[in-house]
Amino acid sequence: MSGRGGRGPVGRAGRLRLRRGLATAERGAELLERKLRLLLDREGAEREAAGEAGRVWRERLAEADSWLVRGLLLGGERAWAEAAPADRARVGVRWDAVMGVRHPAALSWTAPVRAPQEPAPPNTALAHAETAYRAAVRAAAEHAVHRAAAELLAAEAARTRQRVRALRRHWIPRLRRELAAVELALEEAEHEDAVRRRWAATRAVR
Repeated sequence: MSGRGGRGPVGRAGRLRLRRGLATAERGAELLERKLRLLLDREGAEREAAGEAGRVWRERLAEADSWLVRGLLLGGERAWAEAAPADRARVGVRWDAVMGVRHPAALSWTAPVRAPQEPAPPNTALAHAETAYRAAVRAAAEHAVHRAAAELLAAEAARTRQRVRALRRHWIPRLRRELAAVELALEEAEHEDAVRRRWAATRAVR
């Protein structure tokens, strides 16, 4: 703004730009705060799911270890090694995006299949151990998926929180101060113009 810019386009144009900039910043802060709430809600859900999967993982692992001990006592280590299928479990991860954050969203699980010629577990305890170990592996994979999603969402939430803080604590207050200064300068210039017009009118009457 040049001089006492209330009488020219510079002051009023500057005020308009500041008002628009302030409105944009405030709207941006609101949108970021909404995004932050959604991210935090989703992160919380993922952490809860990870906690539940972790609980199942530990329970199934403890159960499997218990059955394994019983089965080994009955049939020996060789029985367990011979009964293990040659096939392996297969795990796939489907990715998704929430508020621009790409993260693992779902798990696909294919259990190992024992070929017809492969021996089955020689006793019930080892059969139970095999089932429990499969459940433990699946729960471990689900735990990893949910935990990774929670960490990615948390990282984006932290970045979003920083942007909101920058807008609310720095950018918006600065725009408000600048706008207040421009409006004050315009008000003073308009007041001076009014005084000059009254003075000119008084001299014309004389």
